[in-house]
Amino acid sequence: MIKVSSAEFQRNIGRYQDMALKEPIAVTRNGRERTVMLSIEEYQRLKRRDRRVMGLEDFTDEDIAAIERARAPEHTKAFDHEVED
Repeated sequence: MIKVSSAEFQRNIGRYQDMALKEPIAVTRNGRERTVMLSIEEYQRLKRRDRRVMGLEDFTDEDIAAIERARAPEHTKAFDHEVED
């Protein structure tokens, strides 16, 4: 990843926008990375990978039955005390 100071980034924003189409650009302030510029394609790819939260209405009856039948592996019993009342 290319690193560039915020002052340099501001002076040559067009150049760094073009570069960000090929690889992310880390913009630094006082030597510390603060933001990243990347292509819209890369951003959209990352957003597609975000976790999707599902509600109960998203599950079929078969899904719910499978969840109800599921059992934790035997070795996890060592942690039961962490959830007991």
